[in-house]
Amino acid sequence: MLLFWILFNAFVLAMLALDLGVFNRPAQKPDVHQALAWSAAWIALAAAFAGVLYFGQGRQAALEFATGYVVELSLSADNLFLFLVIFRYFQVPGELQHKVLFWGVIGAIVARGVFILLGITLIHALHWMIYLFGAFLVWTGIRFFRKSASVQLEQNPALRLLRRYIPVTESYKDEKFLVRRGRLYATPLLIALLALEMADLLLATDSIPAVLAITLKPFIVYSSNVFAVLGLRSLFFVLASVMDVFHYLHYGLSLILVLIGVKMLLSDYYQVPTGVTLLVVAGILLVSTFASVVRPKAKTI
Repeated sequence: MLLFWILFNAFVLAMLALDLGVFNRPAQKPDVHQALAWSAAWIALAAAFAGVLYFGQGRQAALEFATGYVVELSLSADNLFLFLVIFRYFQVPGELQHKVLFWGVIGAIVARGVFILLGITLIHALHWMIYLFGAFLVWTGIRFFRKSASVQLEQNPALRLLRRYIPVTESYKDEKFLVRRGRLYATPLLIALLALEMADLLLATDSIPAVLAITLKPFIVYSSNVFAVLGLRSLFFVLASVMDVFHYLHYGLSLILVLIGVKMLLSDYYQVPTGVTLLVVAGILLVSTFASVVRPKAKTI
């Protein structure tokens, strides 16, 4: 099992180095075609990884990974609108957005690894925590269903505290996060990155318990999370241009959270097959996407 961890993390580091060091070395905004190609590539790699798990650890491990990946990716997609708001609020130039997302992924992988280990440890040590996680997912799903589209970043206490104690330049300085003017100054690019990291931490508190409801195997939970996060950057540039089209998506995602929360609450009494969970999640996503296309959002004058 240790070999799986080593090889998987080596693969992730190699792909990140290839992404930033070769394909996106010059600062540029990926167009929709490039973003679609990268999104398809990450989905294909995740499918290939599920195949590796199938032959290496069996059918159940592959099913658990696929279900966790679909759940994690769908919940991550719902939070892409928050990334879009952050970029607009800080007026991040299009050619610098990829770099912010890249380093955001690095931080997200580390943070999620810690979250996963803590969650699994808590569930094994305190079995009643599974009911707490399940109730949290149900509550989160209901909150998503009633959520408002507005996000007031200027009211974020962490960002307000950061701006008070760390000097920030008034404008962007090429691709730099920090510049020296006698002393170190943060640029708005660093502030945008920190805001993105905080948004991902909020996302992780919802999505990781959802995956823990599917499996408690650390490697499966970690790998499904990492694959979803890695594909999130390219998916952002795809969905940013059509964000308003799939306006029913968050209703489907709220239902997914509620159903998975209920599954976690009932886990000691009835085990829902992983294959059934995967089919239900995929079906809800298809229906909510289809409904968005069939009944488009009314245009405001």
